[in-house]
Amino acid sequence: QVQLVESGGGLVQAGGSLRLSCVASGRTFSTYAMGWFRQAPGKEREFVAAISRSGTDTGYVDSVKGRFTISRDNAKNTVYLQMNSLKPEDTAVYYCAARSAAYYGGSDSRYYAYWGQGTQVTVST
Repeated sequence: QVQLVESGGGLVQAGGSLRLSCVASGRTFSTYAMGWFRQAPGKEREFVAAISRSGTDTGYVDSVKGRFTISRDNAKNTVYLQMNSLKPEDTAVYYCAARSAAYYGGSDSRYYAYWGQGTQVTVST
């Protein structure tokens, strides 16, 4: 089992940047594929980005491609989401998630068994 704690959210103007971090407990972080999801008020939770256990493979939802970068540091049990050129429509609670028994987690939230508590990102105009 793994526990996830996100940080790094906040209020930023459109065009600005934020870096989210998600620290995992335990000594088996490298065995989990990781993902970032977000949920805006009144909307369904949506996939943002995913990264394989080794960090070699990544994937993004079309709306963030070229602006967001997911990465991980297995030595620090941490996955990151670098968010640049932020837009008001990026405003949401961002969650990191872990999927076991898979090299790459993908975009379907149903396959992720472990979730953090979320961190709020607000982008103002």
